[in-house]
Amino acid sequence: MSVLTRDEAQTRAELLDVHHYTIELDLTGGDDTFDSRTLIRFAARVDGDTFVELKPAELRSVTLDGHPLDPEALDGNRLTLPNLTAGEHELHVDAAMRYSRTGEGMHRFTDPTDGETYVYTQLFMEDVQRVFAAFDQPDLKAVFELSVTAPQNWTVLANGITEQADGVWTAAPTPLISTYLVAVAAGPWHSVRTEHRGLPFGLHCRRSLAPYLDADADELLDVTRACFDRYHEKFDEPYPFDSYDQAFVPEFNAGAMENPGLVTFRDEFVYRSAVTDTERQTRAMVIAHEMAHMWFGDLVTLKWWDDIWLNESFAEYMGYQTLTEATRFTDTWTDFGVTRKSWGYDADQRPSTHPVAPDAVDDTASALLNFDGISYAKGASALRQLVAWLGEKDFLAGINAHFARHKYGNATLADFIDNLAGATDRDVHAWADAWLRTTGVDTLTPRITPGEHGTCALTVDRAGSRPHRIAAGLYDRDLGDDGGQLVLRERLHLDLPHTETHPIGKRPALLLLNDGDLTYAKVRFDPESFETVRKELSGLPEPLTRAIVWNALRDAVRDGELAPVAYLETARAHLPLETDLAIVQGVLAFAATYIADRYLTPEERPAALATLSELCRDLIRRTEDGDNPGLRLIAVRHRIDVAAHPDTIAAWLADGTVPGGPELDPELRWRVLARLAVLGATDEAAIAAELERDPSATGQEGAARCRAALPDPEAKARAWQAMFGSDDLSNYLFTATARGFWQPEQAELVREYVGRYYADAVAVADRRGPAIADAAGRWAFPAHAVDADTLRLGEECLRAADPIPALRRKLVDQLDDLARALRVQGDDGG
Repeated sequence: MSVLTRDEAQTRAELLDVHHYTIELDLTGGDDTFDSRTLIRFAARVDGDTFVELKPAELRSVTLDGHPLDPEALDGNRLTLPNLTAGEHELHVDAAMRYSRTGEGMHRFTDPTDGETYVYTQLFMEDVQRVFAAFDQPDLKAVFELSVTAPQNWTVLANGITEQADGVWTAAPTPLISTYLVAVAAGPWHSVRTEHRGLPFGLHCRRSLAPYLDADADELLDVTRACFDRYHEKFDEPYPFDSYDQAFVPEFNAGAMENPGLVTFRDEFVYRSAVTDTERQTRAMVIAHEMAHMWFGDLVTLKWWDDIWLNESFAEYMGYQTLTEATRFTDTWTDFGVTRKSWGYDADQRPSTHPVAPDAVDDTASALLNFDGISYAKGASALRQLVAWLGEKDFLAGINAHFARHKYGNATLADFIDNLAGATDRDVHAWADAWLRTTGVDTLTPRITPGEHGTCALTVDRAGSRPHRIAAGLYDRDLGDDGGQLVLRERLHLDLPHTETHPIGKRPALLLLNDGDLTYAKVRFDPESFETVRKELSGLPEPLTRAIVWNALRDAVRDGELAPVAYLETARAHLPLETDLAIVQGVLAFAATYIADRYLTPEERPAALATLSELCRDLIRRTEDGDNPGLRLIAVRHRIDVAAHPDTIAAWLADGTVPGGPELDPELRWRVLARLAVLGATDEAAIAAELERDPSATGQEGAARCRAALPDPEAKARAWQAMFGSDDLSNYLFTATARGFWQPEQAELVREYVGRYYADAVAVADRRGPAIADAAGRWAFPAHAVDADTLRLGEECLRAADPIPALRRKLVDQLDDLARALRVQGDDGG
């Protein structure tokens, strides 16, 4: 299959003006393929040749202006259209297309709970070619008219309002949109429908999830309406489509996809089990993020994939900011600081880093690699810094000029920057060069020098090249009756770089750079402030401030400046007093996944697990009164995950409850069983019994994970064969199996598979494509095997083999993380 290059796309865009697609899909033909008939009306500006893309199971016929073309001329995914003359043309394509089991193209899923089948599209980047023939590039926008023949009891959803007659569903024609944004979701959906501002709104999920969607429908619709109204206050352009449906679909590879008028979400967001309020906030943020795309991404679309960061960074920034302004979730930036910025920082320090706005995205395969923490989290952080620098009024003025000039069309980074520059006297072009065209993370370090009469002055050392507008928080100890608290004296506003020193009066107990988290940079502490952090972190008054400190400690561990054990000691001292759920979850996740499993040696790991177990036990005791069920749920989950002995959690499973609550819902039951499997304290019979109790899709994934986690050579061999020896596993079952397979406690048992991993991962990625390549590189990698041999084998694989780009990128990142873990293990820290 050929990937589309930027040069090819530019040449085709100069030749063609694509007007209209008429697409007929027939979903009644069986489990493996569906019929796809496409009529494309387009014009050639001059005489020339071009090509159309499709990936059929069978190409039955092609006619161009009434003249048949040879289906055998299809070369991979390209069919040449020769000898076009200037003027109007019609292309008819009739094909059978394959359903996907990997979340790419038209994904087909049968619900094990009730046997009902659902299909939906995910057409991003190049996967429209799996569903219908197209001139597949974002700047050849067109109107799409879609009809779908579906089984009698199905409902068909699409980008526009759909109507049904005699088994055929017809969608209203779209405005001008890009090929990758066309969407279909068909099946016996359970739907909740309403109207808002005269537009039909809908929520949709599998029938087996109906009670759970109904339970949360009011919350979901309240968030949707609140964000919709807030965007209409921010944006001059009204919502550009005729309806707003949100479909929660199975085995979805992303969090969600911004198809205009029909946003698709992973249906884990329809909660079957108890969740924390932070998880509800995350779901709300995804709703806000995808809705922002209706303007930035759908109404105005990138011209080429080098500007994908604009879509994602804008939606990421707007999602968090709008949720904060318009809903009850007012602490979203704390969650962003804990969970998203670390994603960006990590990605930006690997060999695979790239500028937020890269210059060289030569083809679609390269573009797909840039959906990472840089395009999302770093880009959103850059936009947040831009808003702090410009002011929100000028920022929104520039955004609205951008929408007005490019609506229903395509735009570039240069267009975006020009429109922002037109709304301010500041040099936005220079800002863009410094922030968007560079790589890496700046590091800001304070120097406090004593002056006369007990006063001090601050100088900030900057390792890096970017300008920063930040606040420096000066915190003093509370000398009142309560004590134990740190009180903000003032926030000193700084523009970096600068050489002057700033008088700060008497020395504060803690000086915190980037207080408020308005920029993207690692921060360090002066020695006295670091001691304050170690002893008094929980005394800081604001969650966002504490999040910045925890991030700084995390960075220090990763950079070899703080011993991993010192991080654990700080968590042990201060996390039992923490009130913010995002911080508790983030700290525990880093401590367990990175410190215990990777940054400490196998000999040190048991003590780390014991520390984390005690910490979780303290949190469980603290929440016995029932006042903070979210905190208790987090503590219970992590107590299960770090259990070194089976007795306590096995008793929970037998009783169906944690003493004092919560009762074990399906998520907790599978979590306990997975840990018991790792510890060798359960067996196939217990897993089968649990699957009979919960035969849902989630139950199937839980069982796959548990079976792969059993400390038994035959179980490991079966799991490996399922992942790499056959192509039967769906994307979700592959991931579940991979997550169960590697366990630090079973290092000796699975040692032989470390050497087999690289060749087998390359082979399965070649056979099954980018989605499985991503899963194989992310979840099936032996991350627990922190040793020089694992690193050497991986480096040899990259030199000798030729992994497809999606897997190569994952391996480069994993090997860099592995090398970092080796360095941390060999360093005493600070």
